[in-house]
Order: sequence, then structure tokens, then C-alpha cells
Amino acid sequence: MRKIILIVLVFNIFISCKTSSYVGVNPNDRGFQSVQIDTLFQDKVSIRAILIDANKIWYAADNSRFGFYDLEKNKKIESHIGNDSLKFEFRSIAQTSSAIFILNVSNPALLYKISKDDSETKLVYQENHEKVFYDSMQFWNDKEGIAIGDPITNCLSIITTSDGGNSWNKIPCDKLPKIINGEAAFAASNTNIVIKENKTWIVTGGKKARVFYSSDKGKTWEVQETPIVQGKTMTGIFTADFYDSKKGFITGGNYELPNQNFSNKALTINGGKTWELQAENQGFGYASCVQYVPNSKGRELVSVGASGLYYSSDSGNSWKQLSTDSSLFTIRFLDRHTAIAAGKNKMVRLNFKK
Repeated sequence: MRKIILIVLVFNIFISCKTSSYVGVNPNDRGFQSVQIDTLFQDKVSIRAILIDANKIWYAADNSRFGFYDLEKNKKIESHIGNDSLKFEFRSIAQTSSAIFILNVSNPALLYKISKDDSETKLVYQENHEKVFYDSMQFWNDKEGIAIGDPITNCLSIITTSDGGNSWNKIPCDKLPKIINGEAAFAASNTNIVIKENKTWIVTGGKKARVFYSSDKGKTWEVQETPIVQGKTMTGIFTADFYDSKKGFITGGNYELPNQNFSNKALTINGGKTWELQAENQGFGYASCVQYVPNSKGRELVSVGASGLYYSSDSGNSWKQLSTDSSLFTIRFLDRHTAIAAGKNKMVRLNFKK
């Protein structure tokens, strides 16, 4: 077990109570009409991965940092995994009932398990390779989990655990679908993997924008083509979400042309077998995260990205802008009307209004 230094700091100085409100352009539209944004904390930080654990919002960040914001105590507690020679960038985060897991994005890939009880931190997986680049991580249950990364040879890098995250094993390439040359994934918001019960979807981008689907927790895979823009290094699917096992949404676009709002949003109603483009030449351009609104019967979605925060009340067929803030990278819902988002230099609470 690699020895690490864990420093826990409580930051009150960065906590603020700034509040702003953005009003939708058409008050007669159904669904949310505005959003109130409350700043939970500000800091010099980049956060692309968050998760909700009761009243704690855990985050993984740059400069070897991770931590949580306590919604009850209105306090941020941040930790640092010390290394004098390396600055880690954690863009993947996942949890079981007893532990939090964070994964460094690039070489060396370091996966840490953090106890929720006493904050004990253990290195449970390490991978050294100049091409290593991990994008996302999720758990099916308290024992079984998965993390995915860019290809080193001719398949995606996929590691799994079956013992609650204490050990991880890489799936050999001969057990996985072949990747197209130039196809990879994006560590934009920890939403390259979506899990519903035993079903798993992984999304890719670059030269190809495809959806990898497994019905048996990663033992076997099918691959589906999508109409999302592809062919260049920074094009493709950056984020996905499924409302249930049938209805899902993918988006992304062209990172280098962030205002390009065609061929960047697609809907499935058959579990990812086929995808249909939505809102062509309408709504947002490049997006880093999309999420379904809870208890919306799969009709309501929210996205964040370079165009700001957008909302759809009709399964992604049309979108309206609720905020111009382009600094948010990732978002998760606490309940139907409340979400937490984070990104460049801050974490915020979003209260959606009718």
C-alpha cells in the first residue's frame, strides 16, 4: 500500500451567500421558467466530478484535491493527497455505502478509496502508461464497479471491481469491442458511463461517436452508431444520461466550435439501439453534462456547458436558456427542483422555479 499524506482543511473563507436569478424568455412555456443560483463556495479550483451522499456533496478536483460540501453545516471540507513531484487531476468519482472512490485522469492512473467513517485513504489501483487516461467511474452496487478510459491499444481501457473497490482488474482487449483509430472518451463531467440496474452504457467521441452497451455488468458488449458530430479529435459525445432502461439522451458536439448547435443532441427510446437527432440548429452548442430531471417521466432535461445552462420540457426537442453562466462543467439533482453544479472556481446550488 502506497503511503500518502492526507491533509484535511476546513474552508470558511471561501464560502459565500451570493445569489443571482435568470428568467426564462417565455413565461407561458410549460416547466421551469427560471433558476436561482446560490454560490456554496468559491475557490481557485476545477471540478468536473461530483456526487450526492445524503447532505454531503463530494467532489473530485485538480491539484490533487477532493472533498465535500456539507449542506447542513454550510461548510467545505477539503483533502489533499500529497505528492511532491506529481499534481493529480481527479475527474472521476463514485461511491458505495461505505466509501468514496476518486481516480486520477492520466499517467499514473491512481484510484483511491476513502472511508466515509474516518476518511482513511488507500490506493487500490495503479496503472502506468504514457497513454493512460481515465474518464469516468460508477458502481452497480456496493460490491461491483467499473471505470473506463481511453484506449492504449485497440480497445477502451475498462477496469472493474467485485469486492467493493478493494481491488480492480483490467478487462483484456480480446474480451472487448475494437475501438476505431482516433476514438476515445472525454473526462468532461464523469458522465461517460450510465448505469441502470445491471445495464451499462459508455459513450465515446473523437473520430467516432458511438455507444457501447452491456446488459450484464460489462461481461459482454454491443456497439451502436450515433448521428452525433464526429471525425475530429474534439468532436463527439461528451455526456449521457438515461431516465430508465429505454429512454436516454446524449450530447456534446465540437469543443473547438462551442456555438455549433447541430448534430450535438440525440434521443433514444429503445435503450440505445437507435438515436435520433434533436433540436437541430436550436438551443445550446457544446455541452459537458446533461441530466434528466427526477420524476419528470423522461420529459425534462438540463444541460450545462459553453452556452450556459439550458432546460427542455419536451424530451430534448426544444431548449431554453435559463442561465448564461458558462463556467459550470457538471450537475446532479438533489430533488425535482434542486440541483448542485460545479466547474471553474465554484460550486453552486440551483433552485428551479415554475
